[in-house]
Amino acid sequence: MNYQVRSLRVDEWPRAKALRLEALRDPVASIAFMETYEAAAGRPDSFWRERAERSAEGASGAQQIIAEGPDGEWVGTVTVLMEKPGSTDWAGMPVERLQGHLVGVYVQPGHRGIGLTEVLFDAGLEWAWSQGAERVRLLVHEDNARALRAYRKAGFTETGVTTTLGPDKGERELELAVERPESDG
Repeated sequence: MNYQVRSLRVDEWPRAKALRLEALRDPVASIAFMETYEAAAGRPDSFWRERAERSAEGASGAQQIIAEGPDGEWVGTVTVLMEKPGSTDWAGMPVERLQGHLVGVYVQPGHRGIGLTEVLFDAGLEWAWSQGAERVRLLVHEDNARALRAYRKAGFTETGVTTTLGPDKGERELELAVERPESDG
């Protein structure tokens, strides 16, 4: 697999915007993402620049990881949000410990099934662990069978927690099945 997986840089916001808009046109976007293509496409460039600033290389509260194909085209992404104990997450769920939350997972159809999701997750997990995360989790719509298979293949297991994020938004929580790596020292 000849892909470069790395953190987003702030000045790459136009490419991040284009990849997000592409993801929102995926056939399962209505159950995979919490926004519509129309809403995202209508946002001003300032929104996309600020989003990149909050999740680019060096940011501490979030990190967007991108995958570049051999030709330099961006073919996949995942964002890791760090959530602090005592707060509530973007979905209104209570946060009990420092954790990473994987969101915005997308891989172009022509690059699926080759392990790229796992490689993106590995980069996101490495960053989350380096931020002191005690666990990493994600939410997935109960009808998104393709995503459920990919997340299970990557080592995530269901926690038994479910939430409803509006009409037709029954979401299952999954977390990483392995423990955080021990630090040296």
